[in-house]
Amino acid sequence: MIDRRKLIIIISCSAAAILLIVGGIILFSKKGKTEGGDFTGGNVAYGDDNSSNSRRDNIIRLATSYAEAGEYNRALDLLDSLLIENHNDEDAKALQDAILRLNRSSGTDALIEAQRQFLEEQRRQNAALSANQFAANRSATDSLASVQEEAAAMRRAAAEAEEARKKEQEEELAKASREMQEIMRKVNNLVSDGKARLNAGDLPGASQLFSEARREMPSGQPVFEAQKLADMADAYYNYRANNPNAAGAQEALSRASELANEAVNKDPNAALPHHVLGRIARDAGQNDKAISEFREAARLDSHNYLYAHDLGRALFLARRYQEARDAFQNVVRLNPNFEPGWYNLGGTLRMLNRNDEALSAYRQAVAIKADYAAAHREIGRLLLVSGDARGAVTSFSRALQYSPNDYATLCELGAAHGQAGHLAEAENIFTRALSINANDPHTNYNMAIVKIELKKSAEALNHARVAVDGDPGNAVYIYTLGLACEQAGAADHAVSAYKRASSIDPKYMRPKINLGSIYLSNGNYNEAIEVLSEAYRTEPANFEINNNLGAVYAKIENWTYSIVHYERALTSRPNDPTVRFNLARAYAGAGDLEKALTSYQSLLRLAPDNWDAMFELGMTCVTLGQTNEAKRYLQDLISRNPGYSGKAEAERILLNL
Repeated sequence: MIDRRKLIIIISCSAAAILLIVGGIILFSKKGKTEGGDFTGGNVAYGDDNSSNSRRDNIIRLATSYAEAGEYNRALDLLDSLLIENHNDEDAKALQDAILRLNRSSGTDALIEAQRQFLEEQRRQNAALSANQFAANRSATDSLASVQEEAAAMRRAAAEAEEARKKEQEEELAKASREMQEIMRKVNNLVSDGKARLNAGDLPGASQLFSEARREMPSGQPVFEAQKLADMADAYYNYRANNPNAAGAQEALSRASELANEAVNKDPNAALPHHVLGRIARDAGQNDKAISEFREAARLDSHNYLYAHDLGRALFLARRYQEARDAFQNVVRLNPNFEPGWYNLGGTLRMLNRNDEALSAYRQAVAIKADYAAAHREIGRLLLVSGDARGAVTSFSRALQYSPNDYATLCELGAAHGQAGHLAEAENIFTRALSINANDPHTNYNMAIVKIELKKSAEALNHARVAVDGDPGNAVYIYTLGLACEQAGAADHAVSAYKRASSIDPKYMRPKINLGSIYLSNGNYNEAIEVLSEAYRTEPANFEINNNLGAVYAKIENWTYSIVHYERALTSRPNDPTVRFNLARAYAGAGDLEKALTSYQSLLRLAPDNWDAMFELGMTCVTLGQTNEAKRYLQDLISRNPGYSGKAEAERILLNL
């Protein structure tokens, strides 16, 4: 990544180029200075010859320092003032010619470097966006444990419920008379045999046994009868759920509904038939009815965690997340070892933006079931959102260990590697993912981001184009295509992509910021102001927007607006040395040297090794007549950085102080 402080190095390089051109010109200083005279900046009496020479020397040196800093227009303005007074001043004319040549040929290296910094920052932000996009785009149901993940746990839970019902029925049987016990035992056996037939896939045989059981029902025993009707309804429902495509599946479902309703009529306090009716309603998409039935089942049997669990799922799908959370918390209270309960509690807490609690719930799930791949994946997602990319890599890798063919987890592992800065690993993971689904827009988008970071422009372009072709209305993908075009040197195509992304999503600022940067670096200042001002109206506190506006207004020497935007940029990032440097220069351009001095001093407290700032601070002190301060800064500069490109100029200035 490009460190913002490196911008200073680039500026220094430009200054070195200027010194090579004008170095011979500034030898005039000793010739133009009388013995014993002092370089006193602006505090001179124009009528005095020595003062006039000092003033002229001051202007020549200040113009040279401005040129070294790339402030060509300010340097030329100073030289114009000299040439108006004396058009035969050969030194001033020679320096003017040199600066004019530089101004025509140098371009905008510093601004281009600043633009590159903005792009790097946006790429980092874009990588974070890509890493989180799976979680952001998931449907609500994806936050719940899948049927496959829950299957084993639900089978265990169903077996436990069956044992509980048998125990309850045995207790009822013990209360009955001997004769009644025989009848009840016979009915129980018929129902049990019917369930066995259903488990074997014999629907007609089961129906025959259930019919016989109904004929044998003892009179005057509504609670017992309701229990048996509910057992049969539950068995029919399970048959249909396990054999959805069987010839008699719909018939089994109809019988389940009829028997469950009959059981409710026989015994309003029976919980199981309400649970059966809730599952039937859920499968039919009748969520309100499902919630009502599950809630009643959970009320009637408050110790049954399966009823609470199904209620929580139905509430979750209805987006009633607070109620769903309460239901799932009840589930794990009733059975702390039921891992789907913890998983679904985690998903509900995520929807309530309580990510720390969600993370804890998912970790409980994997503590119970170490190979719970979906829970490891969710832990990875939460860690990634929190900025712990390395932890996310570990969790996604564990998820893949237990579910190696999970495409979503594979893609998210790649995104986590990218966010952690493991670009080679991210590239390898996305290559694996694309071998499974070569045209997936999002994976190609992620790969394009990685290729951009790896400076593989041609490959980045290919993946970005696939992403855009697959989802032509996605502004983020189009913006990334623009980044790839820009890196490949296809600025015109980049401009087109950024314009297209902005038209699709006018509130998306990154394309506008990059458009402004391109216009700025190409000298199209009016276009840059137009697009950046449009972005500014939407996001007036955005750092990049204000920084770029500060730069473009500086280029056209509108110092008032330049200062306004640099100050706003500094509000967003008060410790950014480059912005403080540019703001100090803007103050100097506006003639507010006191503020310029303060800004340079603040910058040096943040970045003591910013040699250009130290040099310009010394020059500012000279102009303000603060000779001792100027000497201190310039001498400190030379002693601390003997290799500074402007050392000779600093030494010449010190000789005149």
